[in-house]
Amino acid sequence: MSKPTNEPEPKLLPPIITLEEHYISSSLLARKAIDDLTFNYVLPKLSNIDEERIRDMDAGSVTLQVLSHVAIETLTPELARETNEELHAALQQLSQTHPGSSPRRLAAFANLPMADPPAAAAELTRTTTDLGFVGALINNHLSGRFYDDSFFWPVFERAQELDVPIYIHPMFPTPSQETKERYEGNYSDVAGYFLGMAGWGWHADTGLHMLRLWASGVWDRFPRLKVVIGHMGELIPFQLDRIVPMSERWGEHKRGLREVWRENIWVTTSGMFSLAPMACLLHASPADHIMFSVDYPFSSNETGKKFLEELRDSELVNEEEFEGIAFKNAERLLKVKV
Repeated sequence: MSKPTNEPEPKLLPPIITLEEHYISSSLLARKAIDDLTFNYVLPKLSNIDEERIRDMDAGSVTLQVLSHVAIETLTPELARETNEELHAALQQLSQTHPGSSPRRLAAFANLPMADPPAAAAELTRTTTDLGFVGALINNHLSGRFYDDSFFWPVFERAQELDVPIYIHPMFPTPSQETKERYEGNYSDVAGYFLGMAGWGWHADTGLHMLRLWASGVWDRFPRLKVVIGHMGELIPFQLDRIVPMSERWGEHKRGLREVWRENIWVTTSGMFSLAPMACLLHASPADHIMFSVDYPFSSNETGKKFLEELRDSELVNEEEFEGIAFKNAERLLKVKV
């Protein structure tokens, strides 16, 4: 007969929603529209929207995963529509083969043809109203052009009208002379490649993009526009207290940078799994604008789960804030229920 122990019961995690989770379109692969060598090491997982993805979600206790396409160059309106239809069909097929799996387990961000803003706005409307997508994920730049250019603003205007978020995700650097000068140096080409992407450039450029959007008056024009960025804020939280006083000289704005940051920008934890940057993010952003994410399959759901457990057991957040980060903030933003 086993002796009773005084060990406490392990704490259970609440439902979990993840928002920066990727797939790859089979039709774009077939058309050679994607350099599949870039994603070769995770290509099988990116291509799978069936049993393997669900198993990986279960391993990390993920309740709902929001899918978005990996970073690719310019899409035509026709290709954007095709990839969105393909993703929608895959989610519908999953719901038939695994009753209860979709849309309860999977949701989608739309692919938009940002080179044609009126068409992108129309596709955002179609995917969110007809297909049930929860917003859109767009690249950090279009062949080097940032979205502070008012050319792109029809997309932001439509997102505000629809009350759906736009997730701005890092994009590979453009192969320009300036990029070469910034990232190539007295080290290997591999080192330069990673300095330009996940090692630094992705995050610095996306953070810069957010500051450019505010400086251009995007939120003066569209005060209810909701934007999401990942990787615990793309370096901005660490610098925010220094940037805000500087921003007061950037021209007249209806609301200050800190106010817009706290009211219109949501931040996910994607790809970052340590408490130090989370503590910084909690200082810079309200807890109800922070959402857990993994960056699957480039990071594992199990790693994400371990980080959530560490956050829960830390003193950084209370129970209400923790549940918000795990799923409730995403429920409110995306209008989903788990």
